[in-house]
Amino acid sequence: MVSSAVLAAPPDSFRFIVLGDRTGESQPGIFQQVWSEAARLDPAFVVGVGDTIEGLHDATADAEWGQIKQLLAPWRRLPLYLAPGNHDIWSAASEELFQKYTGHPLHYSFDYAQAHFTVLDNSRTEQFSADELSFLEEDLKAHASQPVKFIVSHRPSWILNALLGDTSFPLHRLARKYGVQYVIAGHVHEMLHMNLDGVDYVSMVSSGGHLRDTEKYENGWFFGYAAVEVRGNQVDFRIHELNGRVSALKDWGPAGLKQ
Repeated sequence: MVSSAVLAAPPDSFRFIVLGDRTGESQPGIFQQVWSEAARLDPAFVVGVGDTIEGLHDATADAEWGQIKQLLAPWRRLPLYLAPGNHDIWSAASEELFQKYTGHPLHYSFDYAQAHFTVLDNSRTEQFSADELSFLEEDLKAHASQPVKFIVSHRPSWILNALLGDTSFPLHRLARKYGVQYVIAGHVHEMLHMNLDGVDYVSMVSSGGHLRDTEKYENGWFFGYAAVEVRGNQVDFRIHELNGRVSALKDWGPAGLKQ
C-alpha cells in the first residue's frame, strides 16, 4: 500500500526549503543558523535529506532525538518531512525511533498543491533495494496526475550513473516514465548538480555536517540550504550559502560551481 499524506490544497504558488545533512561530525550551531535563516523565507514546509542525529548507538539515540525535538521547537509550525539517513537508522531499535520522532514510516509520500514528493529509504544500502523501487513505481503510478514530482532520499545512489551519463539505471527509467523533474539526496555534504534527459539530480550542500576535501565554496563545500519556488508547473531552486551568496541550480555542475 502506498503511504501518502495529502495536505490542504493552497494556491499553486508556494515555497519550500530543502535541508542537507545535519550530522556526520555535526558542526556546533550551524543547523540552528540554517533553520533561522530559512524560516525567515516563510516556507510552506521543510524537507530534509537525512542524517538528523549523530546516531549509530542504540543506547543514546532516544536522547538525541529528544534533543532534536527541543532544538526545532521554535519552528514547530513548519511541517517537516525527513528522509532516513545512515546516521538515523542502523538497527531495528533505531528504525522505531525514527518513525516515533518523525511521524513517518521509512518510505512515504505526500502531496502539496500540484507537487508530489516521494521519500525513499536507502539508509542502510548503497543502492535502492528492489522493494524501494517497487514502492517508488507504485507511488508514482498512483500520483501520475500530479504535474510536479520530486524524489528524495539520503544517499545519492544515482551519483555514479549520473556522472557517467548513464540513462539506463532503474531509478532514472522510473523518473522518466512518470515525469519526475527532480531527484534530491544528501550524504556527501557537497553541492552538485547533473541533468539527465531533463531530470535534475541534486546533491545537497551540508546543513551542519562537516565539510570535506577542499572546503571551498566553488567546489560545493559550504553550509546552507535550498529554497524552492513552485509556480504552476515551474520550479526554481535557489541555493543559499549560510550568511552569504545565493545561486541558481543551473550555476552548479557535477564538479561544483560552473566556470
